[in-house]
Amino acid sequence: MATSEKPVAEEMGTDGGEPAWSVALLFPRQGQWTEGDYLGLNTNHLVELSGGVLEVPEMPTDRHQAIVGFLFARLLAFVSAGALGTVRVAPLPVRLWAGKLREPDVVFMRTEHRDRITDQVWGVPDLVIEVVSPGSRRLDTVIKAREYAQAGIAEYWVVDPESGTISVSILTGSAYEKRPPAIAGATVRSETLAGFEVGVREVLAAA
Repeated sequence: MATSEKPVAEEMGTDGGEPAWSVALLFPRQGQWTEGDYLGLNTNHLVELSGGVLEVPEMPTDRHQAIVGFLFARLLAFVSAGALGTVRVAPLPVRLWAGKLREPDVVFMRTEHRDRITDQVWGVPDLVIEVVSPGSRRLDTVIKAREYAQAGIAEYWVVDPESGTISVSILTGSAYEKRPPAIAGATVRSETLAGFEVGVREVLAAA
């Protein structure tokens, strides 16, 4: 049915395409975000908090998510079979220390550390897996490696689809022991979860 009524946007003198910039004024400025502000965000997008600054990682690709899904499924099956703990996949806030919250791709927490888990945020997990995206290489391999070691995460896996490698770092003292990355044809094994292993080729083939 035809109507002569004008759209609301037209009545207000706008085509509806301008962002609602004033909404930003309802949120803290960068550098002033608190954990309460961060945890109060109503979004299912990956968002991290570092030193009062919100960091928004790039959207994951299908290849990234396929690898994450494969590793999550394999790790979950292994952990569930032995009732060893809890496995989760991003998005899930993990508090490394006060004011530092990251959202790793896959995390594992031992049963004896389940008191670190709350409904809204995890404490320091026992194992973390990150899958490198084109824009996250330095973040995953340098920055997060340093942060995860500082937080005391016992084991850190970095899956790099571009280079076709998986690096497993084990915490020794306050830093990760540097080991050569595993390439296609090799098998990577966990020290934190004795018996858990995956082939590099099968992980990368998941994509």
